[in-house]
Amino acid sequence: MRSRLSTWLLSIVVTVFAASGVTAAPALPTQTSSQSGVTVKITPRTLATSTWEFEVVFDTHSQELTDDLEKTAVLVSDARASHSPLQWQGDPPGGHHRKGVVQFKPVSPMPASIELQIKRSGETAPRLFRWQLK
Repeated sequence: MRSRLSTWLLSIVVTVFAASGVTAAPALPTQTSSQSGVTVKITPRTLATSTWEFEVVFDTHSQELTDDLEKTAVLVSDARASHSPLQWQGDPPGGHHRKGVVQFKPVSPMPASIELQIKRSGETAPRLFRWQLK
């Protein structure tokens, strides 16, 4: 009886998540880029039907972190289409440590891969963070 109940509850939970359109992103690893004295870590948090969220952490001991990710971040799908952020929710510019979430409108249909690009002032090329989705 207990085993049937557990199986039934598990199937309900799976059905609810599947119907919600939420794709959790634990299978997508954190990526790190360190250059010019600044470390940037990106962790995909969710690829949901309403927003795609990426946690961003900046760390440095050599300069002020003035990045405005609503202007300097771009999500590129495998079709090479660029998508601007919806918003940044996190620490304001300044300081040596910043953390927050940059949100994008979902890409539809689901691409095979995505690349988050962050252009930093004073750096010649954008930081690139790429994940395979399919």
